[in-house]
Amino acid sequence: MIRPLTIDDLYRFEIPGDPALSPDGERVAYTLTTQDAENDRVVRSIWEVRSAGGPARRLTRGPADTAPCWSPDGTQLAFLREGQLHLLPVDGGEAVALTTPARCPAGAGTPVWSPDGSQIAFSAPATRRDDSAPVVIDALGWKADGVGLIGSVRTQLFVVGTESGEVRQLTEADRHVGSPTWSPDGTQLAYPAQSGPDAALLGTSAAHVVGIGEDAPEPRRVGPAGGLAGPVNWFPDGSALLVVGRNTFGVGHLELLRQPLDGSAPVSLSAALDRNVMGGGPGYPGALPQFHGDDIVFCARDRGATRLYRVHAAGISASPLPAGTGVSGCSVATKAGRAAVVVSDASSFAEIALLDLDAWTSGEPGEPSAGRQPARLTDHMARSLPEIALHPVTEREFTISDGTVVHGMITRAAQTPAGGPLLVDVHGGPHNAWAPHSDPVHLYHQELASQGWTILTLNVRGSDGYGEAFYTAAVGAWGETDEQDVLQPVATLVAEGLVDPERIALTGYSYGGYLTCWLSARSDLFAAVVPGGILVDLKSMAGTSEEGHLIAAHEIGDPERLTALSPISHADAVRAPTLILHGGTDYTCPVGQAEQWFHALRSRDVPVRLVVYPGGSHLFLLDGRPSHREDYSRRLTEWVTTHTDR
Repeated sequence: MIRPLTIDDLYRFEIPGDPALSPDGERVAYTLTTQDAENDRVVRSIWEVRSAGGPARRLTRGPADTAPCWSPDGTQLAFLREGQLHLLPVDGGEAVALTTPARCPAGAGTPVWSPDGSQIAFSAPATRRDDSAPVVIDALGWKADGVGLIGSVRTQLFVVGTESGEVRQLTEADRHVGSPTWSPDGTQLAYPAQSGPDAALLGTSAAHVVGIGEDAPEPRRVGPAGGLAGPVNWFPDGSALLVVGRNTFGVGHLELLRQPLDGSAPVSLSAALDRNVMGGGPGYPGALPQFHGDDIVFCARDRGATRLYRVHAAGISASPLPAGTGVSGCSVATKAGRAAVVVSDASSFAEIALLDLDAWTSGEPGEPSAGRQPARLTDHMARSLPEIALHPVTEREFTISDGTVVHGMITRAAQTPAGGPLLVDVHGGPHNAWAPHSDPVHLYHQELASQGWTILTLNVRGSDGYGEAFYTAAVGAWGETDEQDVLQPVATLVAEGLVDPERIALTGYSYGGYLTCWLSARSDLFAAVVPGGILVDLKSMAGTSEEGHLIAAHEIGDPERLTALSPISHADAVRAPTLILHGGTDYTCPVGQAEQWFHALRSRDVPVRLVVYPGGSHLFLLDGRPSHREDYSRRLTEWVTTHTDR
């Protein structure tokens, strides 16, 4: 019998990711994430599915196997197991460790094969800090969310021989080095790294190149020192680098840049699209831009969904994926004319699909192009949750009084009567976005919809996917610029009779937690609020968060505004019962922010409760203990239900 999703179903989730398409385009290796209830942990293992179809099969058993990468001849998979590189013969045999704690004391990084298959490059910390030793701090960047206290340890560039297992360190920088990519002739590596005299303070970075020979010259910067550089790749002819970045630092879209090796000014290849290029990362779905012949396949966000685009001679066109479909991974096999992608839509959190690149023809710039729909290769949602049907998500636009159009999504059960309770959920970032489909993180959306609630998610000013002017609209005016983007859509739903004005709750995480606290001090509209992973004191945040100095410099700008824009400065106006949920080892929004808010409300006799999740990073909602993620959704559901019941 078909039934709706519940919070308990979390333990049955199977979520594929990290697709790796074999060079001949016939097999897709990927990481499958499941939940181990008995040991209260996330389990990741490597699976494979044939491009021709058929059931997927498990290649490794985990519990911490990730980042599969095919050898150039397609006979082996390199992957990470518990942070160390392993090699797996794909047609039978056991995985063999290529690096060990003795060779790589802090583990290895995502593997990248050399063109001839003789070496694998990666970036990783050069040493492992003694956890019991004092942390001596001389520079910013001495702690990292999800990692801990790193002191002066920095990531460096390494290569390891696939036959000998010999590990060589290629860089000795006092700044972090990002993931590398091989030149077409296999003699050099390109990578992003912090750059400029105030790199740690300003967040500047640039593309670099280094030779791999024993007598190779020192690494050299090839991009502007005052810009931003993310993932890099080589043009097929080796003449230039393809960089996801910006020519200047600060808040704004990342672009596809062609960076000549002579260090001359980079040229944007994506500016006409006016969308933010998504290189991929936790909470920010995307993929490394890749070449298909002379064309470039890349991800960018549009109206909440991360979409696949292609740069070709005629311009830029969107892939022939159905509207509302999101992409969270892509791997191209150029010779086969195919790409393996991870897609999400209204019926599934994530599945592996195969896209025919040769059938993808050009269309109008930014518009969907012609071509065959991708073929779904996996059915993990149907396999793990065969009796589940997700509540539908419908898109809606709201025109704010100043003329700004805000895109939102409404989730509610099909037979829900009008006049019921409303939960408004604000996303983080602030430059993230809600997608027009359900996800496996916010389980309380589906749970509350089953109880007769309407869930409203809004991509307020500052959100990604609506052009750079919209993306930067809230810079220097957090809360002030975007508060009406929440309040006026809610007023519209009340006026339409869809929801009960006395039963409205508000929640949000990270920046969404900030805006939740801000709005609870600025409006008496909400009967209950649940801020998570919050920041409420921007001045103390600037000095205690791993990213606080960047927020102060780029997002706010004027130091005098830090106090005025801090919810803690307006705590005396809060009346709504408040549940604060926060990771205990959150280094992005330190738990002290939650403690301050709790103390401010408790001292004013506002009904308030603080729940701290031991060991929880800022991203614990994505990959933390299953019991913590279950508890988060359950407590939120109970709090808003209790305080809006009548």
